[in-house]
Amino acid sequence: MSLHLMKLCVGCSSIEELAAWMDFTLAQKREAGQKVEQIHTTRMVPKRMDELLDGGSLYWVIKGNVQCRQKLLAIRPYTDSEGINRCQLVLEPSLIPTRWQPRRAFQGWRYLNTGDAPSDNLHVNNGLPAALQQELADLGLL
Repeated sequence: MSLHLMKLCVGCSSIEELAAWMDFTLAQKREAGQKVEQIHTTRMVPKRMDELLDGGSLYWVIKGNVQCRQKLLAIRPYTDSEGINRCQLVLEPSLIPTRWQPRRAFQGWRYLNTGDAPSDNLHVNNGLPAALQQELADLGLL
């Protein structure tokens, strides 16, 4: 059974904004002749790597709700130039919208069991504008 990670998407207010940022960073890598892969760097290395890489995803919390996920492709621990241990989460460069699930703020990342993870949202945004969906979520109606 897969295990997932959940992380706050700091600085993004919507899935569209996250997608635009991803496109921008991948284009920069392409222009610089670097390997084109989407990487999210974090300080801590997950100890349950094998479970995460067995079909796991990184679920993004945006504006207080889990809103989308990305499949985990690899986890690469490394030491940066200042001697600090870090970890690169290599992600599939496409976002999969999920049903919104409220989450309180937290630091770092959290493990998320498959049974607790929100299901994929086959009908993106439930047909509602993002602002209306956020307002309904703030009222506890989504």
